[in-house]
Amino acid sequence: MNDAADVPSISGRSAFVRACGFLGFWLIIAGTKPGDLPAGLFATVIATAVSLYLLPQGRGRIRPILLGMLAVRFLRQSLIAGIDVAWRALHPRMRLRPGFVTYESQLDTGPARDAFCTLTSLLPGTLPTSVDLDGDLLIHCLDTGQPIAEQLAFEENLFAKAMGVASRD
Repeated sequence: MNDAADVPSISGRSAFVRACGFLGFWLIIAGTKPGDLPAGLFATVIATAVSLYLLPQGRGRIRPILLGMLAVRFLRQSLIAGIDVAWRALHPRMRLRPGFVTYESQLDTGPARDAFCTLTSLLPGTLPTSVDLDGDLLIHCLDTGQPIAEQLAFEENLFAKAMGVASRD
């Protein structure tokens, strides 16, 4: 028998925000035909319930301004890194020094760390590949001479602040 303390608390605001997101996503994909709205509302209710069950409301709060700064930085870094990767790949004398860099993440294993790995995998030139025996991330990069660990530490710190998650640092 489940104890009331075992059931995560669900705020109405969290459910409402998720439902709005799912309904918005439905409208983007399916359109705004009135005949499709009942199916969209049903899908929204189911998706919201499942998301609240699988990913209960966390203690952290997303900080919209920092999240915006993270998004702008991500776009800027993507553009710069994309140009750098293309330059290195196409320039006849520019040497690539591919290899692996070990990065000690300050995020605990779980959804926040997974989201950070997903974010870094989208940046050209870096790709988290696995976790070593010590729990550190193994990052494949195109140039091991670059300060990859320092850049990841900066990105991770900004990510943790924007998402309102705790880091060990």
